[in-house]
Amino acid sequence: MKNQAYRMALLYDFYGDMLTDRQKEFYDLYYNEDLSLAEIAENYGITRQGVRDVIVRAEAILTELEDKTGIIKRFHKMQQQFLEVEEAVNAIAQRNEQRWQDDEVEIQCGRIRGILDQLKQE
Repeated sequence: MKNQAYRMALLYDFYGDMLTDRQKEFYDLYYNEDLSLAEIAENYGITRQGVRDVIVRAEAILTELEDKTGIIKRFHKMQQQFLEVEEAVNAIAQRNEQRWQDDEVEIQCGRIRGILDQLKQE
């Protein structure tokens, strides 16, 4: 269940702006505020089934967008690649410190780390 909730949160974070205001509201109440379908229905004066239909439709839209664009998948892949680049530059810097003590290598490692930090913030 936690994986499903995490997946739904990611989908909403990436694609939530593509939903209608009502879909956003119900989706947020259900997944983020942890309200039941019955509680949402009571608050909005509609049936539980009506709330469920809105949420199911929102889930379908978000899932379809990810299936078509793959943005979240690419995001995770980029995060892994950033980690790999960071590990490589750290290994180079450590080897430089132990063996060569080349100031230029140290400067370039610092540049790479700075670029990585910028990329992670975007």
